[in-house]
Amino acid sequence: MSSSRSEAFFATAPRGLEALLQQELLSLGARTAESVAGGVAFTASWEECYRANLRSRVASRILWKLGEFGYSNENDLYGAVRGLDWPGRFSVEKKIRVNVTAQKSPLKSLEFATLKVKDAVCDRFRDALGKRPDVERAAPDVRIHVFLEEAKGTLYLDTSGEPLFKRGWRSEPGEAPLRENLAAGIVMLTGWQPSEPLLDPMCGSGTFLAEAAAMARGRPPGAKRAFGFQKLKSFDAALWAKVSSEKAPDEQTPSLYGSDSDPEALKSTRRTLAGAGVERWVKIEQADVLQRVPPGPAGVMLMNPPYGERMGNADELARFYPLLGNHLKKHYAGWRCFIFTADMRLPKLIRLQPSRRTPLWNGALECRLYEFRIVSGSNR
Repeated sequence: MSSSRSEAFFATAPRGLEALLQQELLSLGARTAESVAGGVAFTASWEECYRANLRSRVASRILWKLGEFGYSNENDLYGAVRGLDWPGRFSVEKKIRVNVTAQKSPLKSLEFATLKVKDAVCDRFRDALGKRPDVERAAPDVRIHVFLEEAKGTLYLDTSGEPLFKRGWRSEPGEAPLRENLAAGIVMLTGWQPSEPLLDPMCGSGTFLAEAAAMARGRPPGAKRAFGFQKLKSFDAALWAKVSSEKAPDEQTPSLYGSDSDPEALKSTRRTLAGAGVERWVKIEQADVLQRVPPGPAGVMLMNPPYGERMGNADELARFYPLLGNHLKKHYAGWRCFIFTADMRLPKLIRLQPSRRTPLWNGALECRLYEFRIVSGSNR
């Protein structure tokens, strides 16, 4: 398969970051890119697909589009999937997983649809080779995705493997409260430049700081992990060696600061930064957010205050926000302060007028990124 021929792909992303992902993919060499709800449809060569997997900070997955088909029932679905040359895409020894998502589909059961897709793929292998690939849900070699609309289905092969927010450097079990690609997108949305200070005064597990440091240093987010495209028959090892050895853009030395009142949170931050190999560029200290003074006369402050389940109840937050607003007015004149939260009461309670509010989703949780430009005196 030609490495320069244009293929169709779909990159998924946290909702609200689609336009940012579109710009990023174009900057990484995509030939066309169109943002839609939940991601970006783009065309690119395999070289550009490899580069996007390695370097995209915002994408969740990059899916290779194999085709579209019309359908009205499970048998149509089975026939369309079986019609593809699966043995030409990957070897029968690879373990597979099938994911089916749907919007307004007439099919009654997605579980049954998933079973039909799996059977169609396996039957095609059995017809061609006399054996079938095994199914593996936890750590498959190959992930097959099907998206079903009212009368149309689309088939994809996953070129990412594990989702791209898994950078390969987090040592702690479980997922961070904030996925890395959402954190990276939020840092980008603030407009922060490595030449100005960035402070996270409630740094928790340090995700904002790690992503900002990696950006400034030009560290590819996928440098420490493997990808799904390496398991496909179309994989070009020489091309991948070329892409993965490309020199990063100019490295910059950022001014990054983090603090938290919880010593355990600071330990978690240090582990995160060490795992990402960026600890030397971030200054960490223990401090309460309501006593933390800025490290310079101007810069970007970014925080994701614990809401609801992580910080007691709504009453506690209702007491905290006005104190935070007063502290920012008193000490942070000249700073652009960004607060990412699912608590829509924040602007009213903090008693500051947001200059911008960007809707974002943290998984299924609707959130806002509020920007407050702090000026001397009142900002109401």
